[in-house]
Amino acid sequence: MWFGLVGGVAWGQTDALLVVENDAGEVLLRLELTPPTWILRWNHSVTGIVVSDYYAVTGGAMMLTDSHTPAFDAGLGHIVGRGRLEPAPNHGYWILDIDEPVPGNRYALRVGSPAVDHRIVHNGATYSLSDLASGERVYIYLADLGDYP
Repeated sequence: MWFGLVGGVAWGQTDALLVVENDAGEVLLRLELTPPTWILRWNHSVTGIVVSDYYAVTGGAMMLTDSHTPAFDAGLGHIVGRGRLEPAPNHGYWILDIDEPVPGNRYALRVGSPAVDHRIVHNGATYSLSDLASGERVYIYLADLGDYP
């Protein structure tokens, strides 16, 4: 199943290709990343606050660059030496300059329920992973556009 294909630009015009697939190898989402940045956003399963992790492709590597959370609820917080903690101007906290490479440009995510609403935000559009694969494990990775017709 193909969902959320953004644009029809040629490989030379896009910076990277982000793919989300399930355990069966079905592609659930494919985004040509122009610009080469995106956000993984979700609602905390206990408090409902919105947490945002910011990613970028740098030199061909998927990097976790920054994170924003309104509060340090269960499972959230800053690890000393991993980025720089700053108060957010309106509310919450920024963890800036994390700049942590994602090993192998790929990671697994157990997608939350519709209430958690794991979603990818790119270039003004939002793609709900919870609508596509609630309760399932998915893999989020960078791929070569040539791998996909």
